[in-house]
Amino acid sequence: MAIEGTHSKTAGRIRLGMVGGGQGAFIGGVHRIAARIDDEFELAAGALSSDPERALASAKELGLDPDRSYASFAEMAKAEATRADGIEAVAIVTPNHMHFPAAKAFLEAGIHVICDKPLTSTLADARKLAAIVEKSGKLFVLTHNYTGYPMVRQAREMVQSGVLGTIRLVHAEYVQDWLTEPLEKTGQKQASWRTDPAKSGAGGATGDIGTHAYNLGCFVSGLELDSLSADLDAFVDGRLVDDNAHIMMRYKGGAKGMLWASQVAPGNENRLCLRIFGDKGGLEWAQEDPNYLWYTPLGKPKQLITRNGAGAGAAAGRVSRIPAGHPEGYLEGFATLYAEAARAIRAVRKKNGRIPKDVVFPTVADGLAGVAFVAACVKSSKKNGAWVKP
Repeated sequence: MAIEGTHSKTAGRIRLGMVGGGQGAFIGGVHRIAARIDDEFELAAGALSSDPERALASAKELGLDPDRSYASFAEMAKAEATRADGIEAVAIVTPNHMHFPAAKAFLEAGIHVICDKPLTSTLADARKLAAIVEKSGKLFVLTHNYTGYPMVRQAREMVQSGVLGTIRLVHAEYVQDWLTEPLEKTGQKQASWRTDPAKSGAGGATGDIGTHAYNLGCFVSGLELDSLSADLDAFVDGRLVDDNAHIMMRYKGGAKGMLWASQVAPGNENRLCLRIFGDKGGLEWAQEDPNYLWYTPLGKPKQLITRNGAGAGAAAGRVSRIPAGHPEGYLEGFATLYAEAARAIRAVRKKNGRIPKDVVFPTVADGLAGVAFVAACVKSSKKNGAWVKP
């Protein structure tokens, strides 16, 4: 159930294309579900695989017009830009190294971009893409999906309102166990590209999940990173990128932070946690129990705030879809970003249209900060943990 007024449509569904996300791709299905949860988008075209036969087979499975199944993203961008019914936005759900060329092609064709994180696989490409976005005048939405969770929005609203006082500490962790063994040597698709620096970039766990934890800490706290000291390891023999990272951070203004990202911690499936402490109180949130936010005012008992429950504010309520007590989670978090993208697209359709102030989504600037964070971690670790500015 959408909150009335939040996801209203004014001119039919937005025509969406997709690059990547064909047969056997997990994240493509997630994006397609998320795009339809609020009924704002309709998948109209795709370059769903670098293999033309697989791309066409994938398109048929999804019910796409075969004439709008393309052999390459370049062909798709050119063709869709000239159609009267061409796509208005494209979702890019490829491995990291393809984000830059695909996003560049569609932005230059005048098409809005919704891109999976990280922004790019290299800092040089991230900087180039940020300039292309600015020049294009088109929207760029980066799907750091955890920023779409209602209780994350609640935490951000509470920090902004000052109930925690001056922020002193930001502790984030994102811990998994699925790469404890050399899964990439079995040919498993998701492991193979994530452990190949030519496709993932220089950061392994740091780029794959560490960027989520870093982005989440910045999103909620409102702080900007000043410098970091990182210790990265590849514990699995022969692995070419890090699978574990311990990072200390100094934020501008004096706050301090710690971040642990690991994909070799048995017993952890998808443990993303955030703890923020100020001089008046603290907040704690865990993605595996996402409808709960713990708030502790200094000197008082810990309080539980639940999604759409007593104590929840407007920021959380605006992106909640169902009554309290019914779980919302991963897919809905993604869907919130698609709903925000839809509101922004509908706003900019209008001449001199302005995006509503309450529309919130990670932008190319957040993506650039995330890639700079990864690059700084790699640089610091190579220098034995030296403090590095991103």
